[in-house]
Amino acid sequence: MTDAPATRDAPWPVALLSGKIKQYLDRLGTVWVEGEITQWGVSGGNVYGKLKDLDVDATVSFQVWSSVRARFTEQFKQGDRVVALVKVNWWVKGGSLSMQVYELKHVGIGDLLERLERLRTQLAAEGLFDPARKQKLPFLPGVVGLITGKDSDAEHDVLRNARLRWPSVEFRVAHAAVQGDRTVPEVVAALARLDADPEVEVIIIARGGGDFQNLLGFSDERLVRAVAAASTPVVSAIGHEADRPLLDEVADLRASTPTDAAKRVVPDVGEELVRVGQARARLTMRLQHQLAHEIDRIGHLRSRPALADSSWIVDRRAEELTRWVARGAELVERSLERADSRVAELRGHLRALSPQATLDRGYAIAQLPDGHVLRAAGQAPEGTRFTLALADGAIAAESAGAAHDAVGSAE
Repeated sequence: MTDAPATRDAPWPVALLSGKIKQYLDRLGTVWVEGEITQWGVSGGNVYGKLKDLDVDATVSFQVWSSVRARFTEQFKQGDRVVALVKVNWWVKGGSLSMQVYELKHVGIGDLLERLERLRTQLAAEGLFDPARKQKLPFLPGVVGLITGKDSDAEHDVLRNARLRWPSVEFRVAHAAVQGDRTVPEVVAALARLDADPEVEVIIIARGGGDFQNLLGFSDERLVRAVAAASTPVVSAIGHEADRPLLDEVADLRASTPTDAAKRVVPDVGEELVRVGQARARLTMRLQHQLAHEIDRIGHLRSRPALADSSWIVDRRAEELTRWVARGAELVERSLERADSRVAELRGHLRALSPQATLDRGYAIAQLPDGHVLRAAGQAPEGTRFTLALADGAIAAESAGAAHDAVGSAE
């Protein structure tokens, strides 16, 4: 064994590489692993088998020597879920890897239940089971998504009972494994496809009854979180009434059986027709009662004196109209009288101030040819022509002398 790095000019021998691998793996020591036995073969008292991961596609080979097997107190077979104490062995000569088993025991129901309860508590603390986040199912879905095993009794039960209740219901069926290691990835993939379909209004995940271990896939955390994240309402119909996988807790509706799921998702056409008939009967009765009530009320109104003889309305309004017409005529006459008095008063004032009244008293008004009133003698030198306006008519005149002479002449 050497610590010198391998190069193109100084490569390691195959034995050196294989030895280093063994040396590295030996430092790992023994470890406890959990998985499902997918192969269990006995040869010469020794067991040669394979152990598969419970969640992902990963498998390793293992060996149980006859001396170790003799200490086992349990019987094992293919499909068992086990916990094993193993040591990784590297066969230097053949370049193969295997695990040598020193202890092997079944995963007990108690262990599984304990793990399941821890997961239930964790998811509940996150609010995934909160009733407030559950979606309401549509009354009459146009398209129903169904995830179930191919040609399974659960599929037949859901389709038959749903179509008996509502013959025109449409289904989009996505087949998936409902038992074993393929359950979780296939159901999650089918859920994603149906959830992305805009026509699917509700999704049913259905499986017939089974034992506790067969239903473990429906308590897987990946599936539970996928259902919680779905935008389409999900109905869980796993097992029978007594079965309670975690899928029941996170689903928007839990149905006890696939048949119950069909009844909860699709209404019964016969029952709905009966309800429609009952509703129509109630509406007819209410309408008839309302019409009868209104007819009676109108009859009572028509029998009142005010409506029995309607002429009083016209007569009373005619009297009121006559009074208002007389009142209006009186007001108009008073207004005209006051207006006449005011006009006469104004006429008297106007006449008193009028130049004609002055002329009537014997006075005259001298006006120059340009129309201006002659106010002083100096405005009419000798020979100036002017007009004298009298009370009745006017005469032409001409000034005869100077201003002082004019005054004397006027006298």
